[in-house]
Amino acid sequence: MSMKKTKLNAPNCITTLRIAGTFCLLFVRPLSPAFYVIYTCTGLTDVLDGWLARRMGCAGEFGARLDSVADLCFYAVMLIRIFPVLWDRLPAEIWYAVAGIVLLRLSAYFVAAIKYRKFASVHTYLNKLTGAAVFAVPYGIALPFAVPVCWVVCGIAAAASLEELLLHICSSVYRTDRRSIIAERKSENGV
Repeated sequence: MSMKKTKLNAPNCITTLRIAGTFCLLFVRPLSPAFYVIYTCTGLTDVLDGWLARRMGCAGEFGARLDSVADLCFYAVMLIRIFPVLWDRLPAEIWYAVAGIVLLRLSAYFVAAIKYRKFASVHTYLNKLTGAAVFAVPYGIALPFAVPVCWVVCGIAAAASLEELLLHICSSVYRTDRRSIIAERKSENGV
């Protein structure tokens, strides 16, 4: 069986490990050494799975969706475990911004679900940057400039969510490999 056709391959196994590691974070104290070890490993697997899939030539729809599910699980667990810590340390205005970003992101998923009749998430550069920025928050929360850093993260996440919503609204077909709305417009115009 070819690597492209099988769902059981090294990158998908690494993504599955990220899901397992994510759920392990439910059982360790936030911001403890054990937390940071597991947390860092989940981040490394997030980078490794996509790179390995491209290198092995087995990147595909299933792996992209599995990666999106792993990301959603990770964000859900982070809300459960890190949210209380951040709630105590960050001003209310940031939480209003986060609520708006979540609604924008859910709108993008809703539009995609109606338009494509399936869960659809696009792996744009801004989405990747958002993932890295959100991932860095627990490392920097104890720093004196944690609040400005969190505002920057909110700005990046808002831009990524808006871009994904616009891609879903403006595109007639779903493709996970869209890199940015600017690149999409250039390719549609033959530039």
